[in-house]
Amino acid sequence: MSWCATVLTLFPEMFPGPLAYSLAGKGLNQGIWHLRTLDIRNFAKDKHKTVDDTCFGGGAGMVLKPEVVDAALQAGLESYQGERPALIYLTPRGAPLNQSKVRSLVANYAAGALFLCGRYEGVDDRVIRKWESRHGLQELSLGDYILSGGEMAALTMIDACVRLLPGIVHSQESLESESFELDLLEFPHYTKPQNWQDQIVPEILLSGDHKKIAAWRHKQAEQITRERRPDLWQVYLNKKLLSDQS
Repeated sequence: MSWCATVLTLFPEMFPGPLAYSLAGKGLNQGIWHLRTLDIRNFAKDKHKTVDDTCFGGGAGMVLKPEVVDAALQAGLESYQGERPALIYLTPRGAPLNQSKVRSLVANYAAGALFLCGRYEGVDDRVIRKWESRHGLQELSLGDYILSGGEMAALTMIDACVRLLPGIVHSQESLESESFELDLLEFPHYTKPQNWQDQIVPEILLSGDHKKIAAWRHKQAEQITRERRPDLWQVYLNKKLLSDQS
C-alpha cells in the first residue's frame, strides 16, 4: 500500500492545491503516494448538516461538534483497512513541527497520515481527548501564529512528508544536506555565472577538492545557524557535546 494522506476538512476543494505540482504532483501522478479528502459536513446527521455550535461558557466563535468530528475520524481511520496511519490534529496549541518529527512520521507510519483540519474556534476537546487516549492522536502546529483553518497547515505538512518518500527526491545527498537535517541551517549555494554583478563565487567551490568544499560548507552552515537561529545552534552544540563524550 502506498503512503496515503487523508484530510478531514470542511473545504475538500482546497486539495490537492499546490500538491498537484512539482515533486509532490509528480509523485501523486506516479502513484508513489495518494491523497483523499473527507468532507466533515457529510458526517452531520441533521437536515441542515450542522457541524458547529456555540461555546459553553460564552465567548466569540463556534466549535466543531464532537459527534460529527468523531464520525469523520472513524471513517478516515477505517479507510486504511486495518493499516495504522499517523493521526494528526492541526492546531496552534499543538507541539511544533520540525524536520525530526517529519522524518518520524514517514518512518513509523508506512500507511500514511490522517489530518484533522480545525476551523472556527477549534474542535470540542472531548473528541480530541478520546482519540488521543485510544488511538494516539497527535496535536501538531506549524508555528506560533494563527491560520484561518488547518487546511494550509495540512498542505504544508503533507508536502514535507511526501518529499521524504522513496522516489520523490532522486538525490539522497540533496535530502541529507538540507536545513535541519543535522540541526543546522543549509549552507549557501551558487551557480553560473561565476561573477554576477561583481559578486564572485567563493574560490574554494572551484577547487575540485571535495573534502575542503565539504569542510567549508559545514563551517558556513554552523555560522549561519549561530547567527540566525541561536535556539537551533544550542541544540546542535548539545548534541555535539554528547557525541564527543561518547
